[in-house]
Amino acid sequence: MVKITAEAAEQIKNAATQAGAEGMALRIAAKRDFDGSIQYGMGFDEQADGDMLVEEEGLKLLVATQSQELLGGAVLDFVEMSPGNFQFIFVNPNDTAGSSCSSSSGGGSSSGGGCGGCGGGCH
Repeated sequence: MVKITAEAAEQIKNAATQAGAEGMALRIAAKRDFDGSIQYGMGFDEQADGDMLVEEEGLKLLVATQSQELLGGAVLDFVEMSPGNFQFIFVNPNDTAGSSCSSSSGGGSSSGGGCGGCGGGCH
């Protein structure tokens, strides 16, 4: 299912601390856009019926049923795209468009506080 690198996990833990969301799971979502690309979203959330719970790098990750197929084999990483410009990226064999998330500042969330942005994802 979904993998997460140590670098991404560290940034997510920092965002959880800043948002007061320590101990909450990180929901990772994906949906296919009209042009065939995949849009990603992330936020701290509670587990719901049908969610897949994955534990990676000391984090609990939640993936809803409708996102599981799109996220199969995906890796969430945190990389320096250019000097001083760090971003979360999804390396996903199901996404031929290759999507990434925005900057590294932390911030609000669409689903419970913490790591929001990126078309709903971490930034």
